[in-house]
Amino acid sequence: MLHALYTTEPFNIDAKEEFLLSEVDLKRISFLSTPNKALAVFKIPDVKSIDTNQLMVALDDVRDPGNLGTIIRLCDWFGIKDLVCSKATVDCYNPKVIQATMGSITRVNISYVDLVTFLKATETPIYGAFMDGETVYTKSLPEQGVLIMGNEARGISKTIEAIVDTKISIPRFGALQATESLNVATATAILLSEFKRDY
Repeated sequence: MLHALYTTEPFNIDAKEEFLLSEVDLKRISFLSTPNKALAVFKIPDVKSIDTNQLMVALDDVRDPGNLGTIIRLCDWFGIKDLVCSKATVDCYNPKVIQATMGSITRVNISYVDLVTFLKATETPIYGAFMDGETVYTKSLPEQGVLIMGNEARGISKTIEAIVDTKISIPRFGALQATESLNVATATAILLSEFKRDY
């Protein structure tokens, strides 16, 4: 719900409060060095239940705000309604996360849970992204399930790995095979594209 709007020009938007500011003042209250024409304040929504009868993304301790914001935007793009985060994952209301979502945070249900407990109670197939998993390009992927993406430095933890049903990977095609890994948000984009290919 839109609570307040701070803008350099009038907007025809239903807000409880609207304030006209100069560009200098807007820059002062924004985290951006070159803000757009408006800054909005929204009420944090109430927690919603997780719909497990669909494809979900789960994050195991993703710490970078830019990565989380991009993953939220990817969930919105690929029609993923629920993003489930471990409690150590960066706060989705971190200003850098909000900026990186480009508004997608309003369309994705984000839940912070005890990830081990949640996954053990889940009845749909659990897929995890690993360097040594089966290539995603030859797998038959379901319409329902959980795709787990791991921490930027350590990947998926051993505790979560023990719960995973199927390990999948994105193969390297470079001649030298020297690239260590993919950025977690980039990997999420590729894997979600494959999950959605036949649907």
